[in-house]
Amino acid sequence: MYESENRELVDYLKKTGALKSKAVEKAVLKTPRHLFVPENLQDSAYKDYPLHIGQGQTISQPSTVVIMTQLLEPKAGQKILEVGTGSGWQSALLSRMVGKKGKIFTVELIPELADFAGKNLSKLKIKNVKVVEGNGSIGLKEEALFDRIIITAATPSIPDALKSQLKIGGRIVAPVGDRYAQKMTVIKKTRKGFEQEEMPSYFAFVPMRGKEGFE
Repeated sequence: MYESENRELVDYLKKTGALKSKAVEKAVLKTPRHLFVPENLQDSAYKDYPLHIGQGQTISQPSTVVIMTQLLEPKAGQKILEVGTGSGWQSALLSRMVGKKGKIFTVELIPELADFAGKNLSKLKIKNVKVVEGNGSIGLKEEALFDRIIITAATPSIPDALKSQLKIGGRIVAPVGDRYAQKMTVIKKTRKGFEQEEMPSYFAFVPMRGKEGFE
């Protein structure tokens, strides 16, 4: 059930140019999106638009998720921090890409969503993702350093706490801007400091809450 819809979604994302990575394509095909949305919205799970998941939050549209994942460049065996778990679909995709030797730590501020994501991940017997209820805007110091960090909500800037928890050679991907429009931003950490690049297109994410987010 829904396998053909997932295949159609992948074909659509490839046709539009959003999906370019074979590794990301494989992860999407292995991770049914309808298991990560409320039951009453499952018939819309394979359309390319965001869906409400409760608590004023959304699951991002698939094209946005694959773009961010490709910019993140996750690799087998890596340790990744996700800020903003939502319903857990992004975590699930990353879990496929880092493999059994990798680990995803995902932090969610809203208790109900942390619980929802945990249950969704359990449906697929995903064991290399740890859902943490807390303030992801300050990172997860006890588990640092990370190979990759992804922020799945709009942020006014990349918090220094997250930069400090990134390994040399690592990268952060985040939508940076105001509450209404953001540019996808990639930060790479080198021995000499940080290199930053902005993608030209604008995105619209829900605002990141917490100490380093929006008030």
